Amino acid sequence: MKVVRFQAEGEISFGILDEAENGDGIEIVELLADPIVAGFDTTGRRLRFEDVRLLAPVIPRSKVVCVGKNYADHVEEMKGVTGGGIPDEPLIFLKPNTSVIGPGDAIVRPAISDRVEHEGELALVIGAVAKDVPEEDALKYVFGFTCANDVTARDLQLKDGQWTRGKGFDTFCPLGPVIETDPDLADARVVTRVNGETRQEGRTSQLIFSLARIVAFASQAFTLLPGDVILTGTPAGVGLLEAGDTVEVEIEGIGILRNPVR
Repeated sequence: MKVVRFQAEGEISFGILDEAENGDGIEIVELLADPIVAGFDTTGRRLRFEDVRLLAPVIPRSKVVCVGKNYADHVEEMKGVTGGGIPDEPLIFLKPNTSVIGPGDAIVRPAISDRVEHEGELALVIGAVAKDVPEEDALKYVFGFTCANDVTARDLQLKDGQWTRGKGFDTFCPLGPVIETDPDLADARVVTRVNGETRQEGRTSQLIFSLARIVAFASQAFTLLPGDVILTGTPAGVGLLEAGDTVEVEIEGIGILRNPVR
């Protein structure tokens, strides 16, 4: 099931993507409220996909948790920035929820950075309060999955010696276009393209730490709340974004997150 958050006729709503009743294209079945907290009851209204503007499918209520160094090839390419070696446990950091934007929204390069880079990632959305959850139960607390871009001001990350400022600017966490509640992520392809050119390509089977391990580990430090988002790490190939670029993050079974850069 593909869940969207959208704007139509000046109102923001949630919905589910469905085949049009006449068989021609895709429609959105409008939901009464945010399904993460209110379930999937509908208003009965159907809207043409072409008539709405997709927004970030979730606005995290408290935080965006991120995992660094979770693909071996990315660890190798970034050893000059973050040091080499596979970590013994997930390396986690936070982005503010003010960094979140949706599909089609512009990633804004801050004036104080000369090196803004893309990092395409799989993200998961928490669906229930989770604290100290065991790994074997961790995915029960996940509502669904979406595409993410962990945009990073690499020069500031290097200058600061830690990651908060370089990864926390407004617009530095694009999410979308949908939340897929039941994707097959055993070996899903994760691709990042800039102006149509493939920059990153990996598979979810290459994650060093599993999705369940990440959720369980994060819940030991933070109480995870419904609507919180966890970015799970990026494959090799991160690179520069310039004003005028268009960056796409595509995850097999979920969709394509597309954002311009200015």
